[in-house]
Amino acid sequence: MPPDPRAATGSWAERPAGVPATVPPPSVPLSFLFAAAVGLVGCGVAWVLARSAAANDPTADPVVAAVHLGVLATLATGILGATHQFAPVITGRPLRSVPLARATLISFVAASWMLPLGVATQQLAVTAISGALTGLALVLLAVNLSGPLAARGKGAPVLALRIALVGALVTGFLGIAFIGDRQGNWFALAGHVDLAMGVLGIFGWLGMTYLGVAEKLWPMFMLAHVPGPKRAGHLAVVGVGSGLLLATPGLAWSITVLAWIGAALMTAGLGAHLWSLTAHVAHRRRKADLHLLFVITAASWLVLGAALSLAAAVSVHKDPQVGTSLTAAAVAAFGGWLLEALVGHSYKVVPFILWSALRSRSISSGPAGKPLMFSDLFDRRAAGAAYVSVTLAMAALCIGLGAAAPTLVAVAGALLAVTGVVVAVSLMVIPLRMIRHASSTTAVTAERAGPASR
Repeated sequence: MPPDPRAATGSWAERPAGVPATVPPPSVPLSFLFAAAVGLVGCGVAWVLARSAAANDPTADPVVAAVHLGVLATLATGILGATHQFAPVITGRPLRSVPLARATLISFVAASWMLPLGVATQQLAVTAISGALTGLALVLLAVNLSGPLAARGKGAPVLALRIALVGALVTGFLGIAFIGDRQGNWFALAGHVDLAMGVLGIFGWLGMTYLGVAEKLWPMFMLAHVPGPKRAGHLAVVGVGSGLLLATPGLAWSITVLAWIGAALMTAGLGAHLWSLTAHVAHRRRKADLHLLFVITAASWLVLGAALSLAAAVSVHKDPQVGTSLTAAAVAAFGGWLLEALVGHSYKVVPFILWSALRSRSISSGPAGKPLMFSDLFDRRAAGAAYVSVTLAMAALCIGLGAAAPTLVAVAGALLAVTGVVVAVSLMVIPLRMIRHASSTTAVTAERAGPASR
């Protein structure tokens, strides 16, 4: 049978035996994930610099810059890496093009750094260019994913990825409008468009991607088989998606009833997501490990964010300052949900990808000489340190924003930067050492074989 020409351009031609034919080259998802780690370091530094502004006015430009480094340069970049890896695996169809994926990476990472830097320095030209690059990246993403996401009969994960792609496009182009609004200030005439954009970005794009991908990752990483149809995962996607259809316009045009109904549907959907997690944990066959701790802690941030959102909605009319601080804390908690999940899953996903990459280089033994395992590719102590630092960072950020405490905001920023460094280094060092060792061994063998062959 002749090779599928789509697989030649959209998948990894040099993959070793046993790796699905549709996956992209490891450099595609790993580049996104490494860029996300660098983004987390930048986000942490930005929060340290914005500590005083965050205590006085959570909507000030330095805070907006720090938030965008967290949401775009860290969360969105990392989740785009996961999307490029898992959309082909889930659907059984390759990306349309690996070069398109690389172009998406370059344009999106450039935009995700230029936008906050332009906001922080009040350089309109820089923010305008970032808007154009964001639009380009999202169009490229949509084209590249149109092939995999056209697959039918794949259940909640693919439905979630389709909704997430729409959410990404709408959020991105609202963001471009946000850039223009910094000059025209017409968002103020419509209601809370900025808040609607934030809700859509966190839940309609980033959160929706996690809702879908988690339904594939949890069974694999927990060795969990939940009996019966996966209704909870489907209800989560439908509940959050339908809630966003009402909450987003309700917030944008200050239609209170619509916003509350949408919020209720989203809450029900997120409750179904937690129900699904509970079922997977209850039926797992793998012993409790660090990954499980990451996932449960991430879910705790989601619950805290919902509680803080409700408190902010109740408080905003009585004391606008308190309501604003609680809203900022709620956004941080929702960010903690996604960041904790991203960091935790990276210690499963990255070794999974690296294992295939090392096998393609004929590296099949671990450091102890035994068959190469996923667990050989990272330091467990470093992973534990990453858990502690990211959890403490988000706790400090939530409290610092909610209580208007600049010192805590600075501590949170420092811990976020440390987390980015720890994650990147701990996932890179061992595989790179193994590659160098294999290369040197091959060179020595070739050198010894040279004289003999002559």
